[in-house]
Amino acid sequence: MRRSGGRKGRLDHRAAGPPHPCPPGQRGGQYTPLSEPDLRAIYEGALELLETLGMGEVPDRLRRDLVAAGASEAETGRVLYPRALVEEAIDKAAKRFVLHGRDPARSIEVGGDAVHFGTGGAAVQTLDLETGLYRPSTLQDLRDFTRLQDTLDTISWFTRCCVATDMPDNYALDLNTVHALVTHTTKPVATSFTIADHIDPIVEMLDIVAGGEGAFRARPFLKAHISPVISPLRFAEDAVDVVYGCLAHNVPVSCITAAQSGATAPATLAGFLVQSLAETLASLVMVHVIKPGHPMVFSNWPLVIDLRTGAFSGGGGETALLNAASAQLSNWLGLPSGVAASMTDAKAIDAQHGMEKALTASAAALAGGNLIYESAGMTASLLGASFEAFVLDHEMHGAVLRMLRGIEVTEDTLGLDAIRSAVLGEGHFLGTDQTLAAMERDYLYPALADRLAPDAWEAEGAQDAWARAKARARELLAAHHPTYLSEETQAQMHATFDLAP
Repeated sequence: MRRSGGRKGRLDHRAAGPPHPCPPGQRGGQYTPLSEPDLRAIYEGALELLETLGMGEVPDRLRRDLVAAGASEAETGRVLYPRALVEEAIDKAAKRFVLHGRDPARSIEVGGDAVHFGTGGAAVQTLDLETGLYRPSTLQDLRDFTRLQDTLDTISWFTRCCVATDMPDNYALDLNTVHALVTHTTKPVATSFTIADHIDPIVEMLDIVAGGEGAFRARPFLKAHISPVISPLRFAEDAVDVVYGCLAHNVPVSCITAAQSGATAPATLAGFLVQSLAETLASLVMVHVIKPGHPMVFSNWPLVIDLRTGAFSGGGGETALLNAASAQLSNWLGLPSGVAASMTDAKAIDAQHGMEKALTASAAALAGGNLIYESAGMTASLLGASFEAFVLDHEMHGAVLRMLRGIEVTEDTLGLDAIRSAVLGEGHFLGTDQTLAAMERDYLYPALADRLAPDAWEAEGAQDAWARAKARARELLAAHHPTYLSEETQAQMHATFDLAP
């Protein structure tokens, strides 16, 4: 008797594709560019800077809180941080915490050695899908980027990747940015606030999304990107005010240090790491004296400039090395690490684009960066964002995560019996149970990378990666129009706030 559904079931299973062999959260830490003595020397240097030079331009409110916690004021007006205060902040910092998605299945845990790719950036230009040229980014671009990445499962969280330059003012920009994020994805999301006064109304809007007053605070699904330190070693008052506002509303924060080698930090890589670590530790102490243990991503982002021209450089070996070293330092301190990668300088979706993105993303992941920002969609040294880059970067992330998963060595995977059977039998491994099992368990098959023979590639139209990515991005944007907010919720939000249509 014929078994019902046997062949059809197998065909359906193959059409659906194998399960993802290496989902986000794979373990990093295999790449350690710094030795234990190196780590100790950089850390001790950072502590010495904070204790003897300290931080300048400290806002009065923060100055009072720091002094009350044990900091001191120098005759120069700078605030000095005793070693004990810094180490207390490290000890009491949140070592692991959850970044909530509105869909609980999309929440992620930050910390330990788990690696997640996500986005960042504030690109003011978008690489147009139709013309292949750059133009000012718009709110519609942000909406489209948000729903595009919603389909890409190697991107664990979404930070706005572009600035809606068509907004009339900064309040409209901040408000409509958050509205776009919560409308088009249920992943954890992140944004920045231009000034602290914008936080209260946006949290009110997030409460509407979450289901009522105080609901967002109880389970925050948005984090804030803040740069409270201006290199070298001074605070930015408006950003410090944003930190106070976010902590009051229980908003998780990424306190980002973004010094540039040879410009706002030493050109020597070791000296750069000392200063950058000191500045990010100053942010951690700030959070500690305001609200001990509040979720903070220790976002120590080393940025590089081309010393020949002074131009920012998002790709290259120095960027890869410094961000890997930064991740290693943060993890050595036991702090949830945030670094930046895939900030290619390429304007086109070309060989430079792929080389710089894969180089920097691999180094950051292998070093164990918990949250790897800027890792999808960014082009042109962070000035641009690209739909094609999103889908290509998604595929690149998968390959990097496969590297992180490593090689499982067991009696079964060693396969001595399978080798004996092949040698004494048909002389190959094609079609064996072990091969079929490994095919679905161990291999990640790219959707965009070309593996055809040259004649078959020519017969298919001889497309390059840019053309294939353009077609894939168009396909996803045409098909994916999520309705994550009810009509009632949208109506309430539009009635309460002046949102763009």
